[in-house]
Amino acid sequence: MWKQPWGYIEGWIICAGLLITGMIIQQISGEIDPEAFCFPVNLIFGAMFLLCLFIFHLCSAKNMFFQWFSGLPAGITSLTSLLFLLMIMGFTNICVSWAFLLLSFYFLWILGLVVLRRLSRFQWKDTGFILNQAGLFIFFFAAILGSSDLQRLRMTVPLNDPEWRATNGKNEMVELPLAIELHDFIIDEYPPKLMLLEHSNDKAPFSKKLESITVENCPSVAKLSDWTLEIVEYLPSAAAIINKDTVNFVEYDAEGACSALYVKVQHLTDNDPKEGWISCGNYLFPQVSLKLTENLNLVMPDREPKCFTSDVTVYTKDGEMKQALIEVNKPLSVAGWKIYQLNYDTVKGKWSSYSVFELVKDPWLPVVYLGIVMLLAGSIFLFVSAPKKTD
Repeated sequence: MWKQPWGYIEGWIICAGLLITGMIIQQISGEIDPEAFCFPVNLIFGAMFLLCLFIFHLCSAKNMFFQWFSGLPAGITSLTSLLFLLMIMGFTNICVSWAFLLLSFYFLWILGLVVLRRLSRFQWKDTGFILNQAGLFIFFFAAILGSSDLQRLRMTVPLNDPEWRATNGKNEMVELPLAIELHDFIIDEYPPKLMLLEHSNDKAPFSKKLESITVENCPSVAKLSDWTLEIVEYLPSAAAIINKDTVNFVEYDAEGACSALYVKVQHLTDNDPKEGWISCGNYLFPQVSLKLTENLNLVMPDREPKCFTSDVTVYTKDGEMKQALIEVNKPLSVAGWKIYQLNYDTVKGKWSSYSVFELVKDPWLPVVYLGIVMLLAGSIFLFVSAPKKTD
């Protein structure tokens, strides 16, 4: 062991040493503080890493010790160790782990030497391999260095009141070079549902959801288990008028309106129909159900949102103004930020008076995309240039 040429045993020992070293550093100094490696620290460190890598490559021309780091044993042991660490730790705390950082840069060191060695004796047939390896290097290198510059903030914006402050993961207030003004919040809901809800006795109260149907049309007739339902009237925006013994619903096109259905229900073996209003209720009006038997009620659950949209105008310090509709999975890009629709006032639902946005800025993302494009280009080149089988 430790006699040239080195093999896999030395590779495993080096990886184990880096892993143990990282764990010791973690115990002494604690987790990595990402803010300590923000721009320009990460850029300076990256430039120094690349310079040292190039110098090491120049020294490896006639030295077996240097050449080993661009060989197969070093590559396989470093990659396997890194993947093993990822499997153990998961993807949640890797960015603050010293062991992960040391193994990652060791793997990048070996990968970079492999690319430089191929480039130093370049042949056209090596193009696919070089694109693959260089793309992986750029992707991983930018992802690690750029993780410190990634900003992920949350901003709550009330209606008609521009907001430029957001909170970070530590719940600290951050002032941004842009402001968001919310003009309107819109929810597109799925049609209402009717559901049978079974209750137990009073000594051990619980409820059990049974079958349900979606009310697509009104008037209409539907079957739910052993019951026939006639949908007589549907008020998508209604208000409850509650008397001593009755609850009635009327059209109400204002804030706080809820959905209501007037239904007639009859059991297959019973000639005594039951009828009345059913509503999911909301923060302003109570939920109203129709009692069918001692332990069985017909209810309308809360209507589920199909999509929710914010009509906003974004202002930047540079004087740029952009008006847009922001939906889930349809972010707005402005001034290097991506603005995602995240949440709203779930208690008030479609009458929410504010929207919650997630703002993400990752200045290293174009470099990461470059690495991905190179990986894909290398894979296509290898596929196209693969030798064809002849009969």
